[in-house]
Amino acid sequence: MAKTIIAKFNGGRAHWRLWLLGLIPALTALALTAGCESIYPFPEQGGASGTNATEVITLREGDVLKISFPANANLNTVQTIRRDGMISMPLVGELKAAGKTPKELEQDLSNAYSTQLLSKEVTVEVQSSTFPIYVSGAVLRPGKVVFDHPVTVLEAIMEAGGPDYTKANLKSVTVTRLEKGQFKTYTLNVKLMLEGKQSSPFYLKPSDIVKVPERLWY
Repeated sequence: MAKTIIAKFNGGRAHWRLWLLGLIPALTALALTAGCESIYPFPEQGGASGTNATEVITLREGDVLKISFPANANLNTVQTIRRDGMISMPLVGELKAAGKTPKELEQDLSNAYSTQLLSKEVTVEVQSSTFPIYVSGAVLRPGKVVFDHPVTVLEAIMEAGGPDYTKANLKSVTVTRLEKGQFKTYTLNVKLMLEGKQSSPFYLKPSDIVKVPERLWY
């Protein structure tokens, strides 16, 4: 009888052990997911917030484009997107470029030249692109900073002269961004980035506003 009770107890303990072993991975995944969402609002973008360096490009005013027609080299041209978002192409005139991806513009060009060319193949290459980031608060040179390459929040702060260490609160740096007609704000611990304790960068998007707040006490 005693052996039967012990056997049942051991069986129950094994059952609970198996149940806990199955529960632990689920709880761990839930905790990691919650942690990622609080620090990285866009985990699908290469594991870091903001813009991934390889994210699909959206063309903007000021971008310099190399437009090539492989079968009609005489139409090859280099165009700068004007402030009204337009480019001027031989034979077809004005086309909207800003706000489109290179692939979308290629399709528009192919359609525009469809009645004039035997081959509709067109390639659009971005030769250079600049965009503004606005840095405010406890930095040495607040204001607009212009970049021509993907940039992280830490790089933007450094380009603004770096933080004013006498009063900057680097644990609560905010990035405000216009998304789908609404402003969203993300809070980042830049102190961890400076200390090398956070390896995933936060990439900024054009016209993001970075604010380094001041500490409440000195």
